[in-house]
Amino acid sequence: MKSLLRLMPALALLLIAGACGKDNKVKLETVKAEKGELKETVTATGTLESVTQVDVGTQVTGIIDKLYADYNSVVKKGELIAEIEKTVLESDYKSAEANVMSAQYTYEYNRTNYLRDKALHDKQLISDYEYQTSRKDYEVSKASYDKAVADRVRAAKNLNYAEIYSPIDGIVISRDVEVGQTVVSSMNVANLYTIADLDNMQVVGNVDEADIGNVKVGQRVTFSVDAYPDDMFEGTVTQVRLSPTTESNVVTYEVIVGVPNPDHKLIPGLTANLTIFTMSENDMLLLPANAFSFEPQDYPDCKDIPQAGQPIDKSKLSADERGIWVVESGKLINKIVKIGMTNGIKTSVLSGISSGTVVAIGYETNFATAQPGGADDKQSPFAPQPPGKNKKK
Repeated sequence: MKSLLRLMPALALLLIAGACGKDNKVKLETVKAEKGELKETVTATGTLESVTQVDVGTQVTGIIDKLYADYNSVVKKGELIAEIEKTVLESDYKSAEANVMSAQYTYEYNRTNYLRDKALHDKQLISDYEYQTSRKDYEVSKASYDKAVADRVRAAKNLNYAEIYSPIDGIVISRDVEVGQTVVSSMNVANLYTIADLDNMQVVGNVDEADIGNVKVGQRVTFSVDAYPDDMFEGTVTQVRLSPTTESNVVTYEVIVGVPNPDHKLIPGLTANLTIFTMSENDMLLLPANAFSFEPQDYPDCKDIPQAGQPIDKSKLSADERGIWVVESGKLINKIVKIGMTNGIKTSVLSGISSGTVVAIGYETNFATAQPGGADDKQSPFAPQPPGKNKKK
C-alpha cells in the first residue's frame, strides 16, 4: 500500500505533463483591463405619491352653491374652485357691521362725557362717585366697541371663507361634494377636494433591513411601473426614514425617492419596482475578482503557455494593494496594483496598470476522451475497472 501511495504524485505529474498532448490542450485565460461602470444595487418595491397633496376644505357651515373644478381639472394657486351659499354669512356680516356702528356711537358719547367729567373733577366741581361712574361707562363702551370690531372681522372672514380657492398649482384627483350638499364645519374640516402637484412625485419604497445600511441620500434610482412596462424612470433618494416596519417578522425601512414628472405619466398609487444604485462609479479601470486570486501553474511540456517570472513578496503589500499576473512579451509578470471599490464581481484598479493591459485569470483545459482499443487507450490503474475485465479466461 505504501508503494502505491508513492506512485500517486508521479502519476499526477504524468497526467499534467500529458495535458499538452495531441488531443489534450491547456489554454491560459486572460482579460483586458478596461474602463467601465462599477455598480452595486439594492432592489425594493414602493408606492408612488405626490410630494405635495392638499385636502381642500371649508371652515364655515353652509350649502355648496357652485363647483368650478371637477376630477382631473388643472388648477392654479388662488383660483376659485367652489362657493358656499352666502345669504346667511352676508346677514351675519351686516349684523356685525351694525353692532360696530352702535358700539362706536356709545363709545364716542361716553368718551365725551368722561373727558368733560374728568375736567370738572380735576377742579373739584363734581364728586368722585360721578367721575368714577363716567369713567366706568367710558371703559365698558370702549371694550364693547373693540368686541364689535372683532366680531365684524370674524364675520368678514367667514364670508370670505364661502369662496374656496386652490392653495397650490396642481390637478384635482378627488372631489367629495356635490352642488346642494351641506357641509358642516367642526373640529374636522369638511373636505371638498384633494389637489395634488403631479409635477413632482415621490416613491415610498420599503427596503429590507439587510440592505438599508448601504442606502444613502443622493443615490441614483431607476424604477418601472406596470402601467408602462416598456419605460424606465429615474429618481434620487431624498430621505431614509429610521422608523422600522415589521410585518410577518420581516423588518423594512421607508426610503423616499424624488421623481420629476413633467409629462404627468406617473400618478399616485402606482406600484414601483425600484433599483437603488448604492454604488455607481463611471470611467473606472476594472478587473474581475479572479484576477487577484490567480496563481501560475507549471506545465513544462506546454511551450505555447506563457511562463511565470519571479513572484512578488505578498507580505509587503499594504491593505489596498494586490498582486496580479500580466502577460507581457509572452511571459507572466507579477505586478502590484492599488485597488479601490469592489462589488464582489469586479474591482476598480487605481494604479499599477493601464487600460488594455492583458491580465491572467485562470487556465482552460480541454481533455479529449480516448477511444477504446486505440493507441491512446490508457487508463489509470486506480480507476474502476470495467465489469469482467480482470476475469481470467
